[in-house]
Amino acid sequence: MYIHRTLQKTIQLASQSFPVLLLTGARQVGKTTLLEACAEPTRRYVTLDDPEQAALARTDPALFFQRHRCLPPYLARLVPAHGTG
Repeated sequence: MYIHRTLQKTIQLASQSFPVLLLTGARQVGKTTLLEACAEPTRRYVTLDDPEQAALARTDPALFFQRHRCLPPYLARLVPAHGTG
């Protein structure tokens, strides 16, 4: 059962202005559930909780962004430019 959260409206408003949203917080508090409830059909999320995705982002950021073309191009350029460290 989904519990409506006050933050949902804020996320939906921010989503209209920003191509990327970052939601952080403690483990197991409902971040993914909240984003799924707010998701628009054109939006997609990538979680680094998946060890393979996290490892790929750390070791080969260019390939990570190539695989996740849904992310804005400026992020794809920014991470490889700054390296993994």
